[in-house]
Amino acid sequence: MRVGILSYPMLFQRDGGLQIQVRETVAALNRLAPCAGRPLQVRLVDANHDRLADYDLIHVFSAINGNFRIVEMASELGLPVVLSPLLSPGWNRATARRAELADRLAGRLTDWMVQTSYAQTKRALQLASLVIALGEAERDAITQGFGVVPEKIRVFPNGVNPHFFTANGDLFRRETGIAGPFVLMVASISSYKNQLGLALALAGSALPVVLIGAAPRHELPYLQQLLALPHVSWLGSLEHADPLLASAYHAAAVVALPSQGEVLPLCVLEALAAGTPVVMTAQSALELPDSTFALRKVRWDDGAAQRLVIEQLVAEQPERARVQALVSQFSWDRVAAQIADCYHGHVQLHDASQPARRHHAV
Repeated sequence: MRVGILSYPMLFQRDGGLQIQVRETVAALNRLAPCAGRPLQVRLVDANHDRLADYDLIHVFSAINGNFRIVEMASELGLPVVLSPLLSPGWNRATARRAELADRLAGRLTDWMVQTSYAQTKRALQLASLVIALGEAERDAITQGFGVVPEKIRVFPNGVNPHFFTANGDLFRRETGIAGPFVLMVASISSYKNQLGLALALAGSALPVVLIGAAPRHELPYLQQLLALPHVSWLGSLEHADPLLASAYHAAAVVALPSQGEVLPLCVLEALAAGTPVVMTAQSALELPDSTFALRKVRWDDGAAQRLVIEQLVAEQPERARVQALVSQFSWDRVAAQIADCYHGHVQLHDASQPARRHHAV
């Protein structure tokens, strides 16, 4: 079976959680041991040169940025489509009603020449044969916010690269000269991620804030605000495989992610894999049972609560091995095996219910 992986055209012009998820998923799927009668070949589709009709199944990552057109085309060709929508857990029936109202209003005001991203996302979810959510909170958002039946959804989390479990903070301390406890935040520099809120919350706390992440050109004024604070330092962007990134996770007293919303942030899983406790936004799909000793959730705009729980975790540093155990099951290979089972099962169901499919030019 040939599986084509797609997302929006500019995906790999930057690096972040989605890019890592796509790369790691493809690599892990192609590492799976071949099974008799279940061959699997997975590759990124070059939409400018490849034909979707040459694949047996299409897996689309992200339901935004015009990706509904990919789902439409694959469906038109009679291909089963798996969609990983990566939706904010903030979607519910109330927000859906407001979004539907806004879509109808935009349509009427423009003689139906304008369509909202909500309508496009809903279209992609309706056409997809199978939807993969990263957690129960995202599953709820998909069902309540977009009316997708629960039977159409599977829940598989992201994985964690093994090298984060064996990280050591010595490299970071040697390279940076930072010897004492500090708070680390790994995320692109932006007001949505809320680095400034974190920095202001920790002003005067004696805890330096170390930032790692790319700063887009339009966020440079925001970055300058951050760097004007004496307790904030920025290391720029680090490659995911850079040993300094894993070492930074291990060296930090706490990793923070007080952004306005997250689905299943890899930086949180990676920090826990390094044995470091995390304070993160309450607006997230990540749920780990019995994890409050090392994973605390607070509102993104509640700086006082962020400071309180960060200082608590610094003062009562949990045992590193116990923290790591929270994410020991998060393996890319394990996730890939589950996804591959879905591919094979769904193609068989799809083929059994469809007439013979002809290959068409895209």
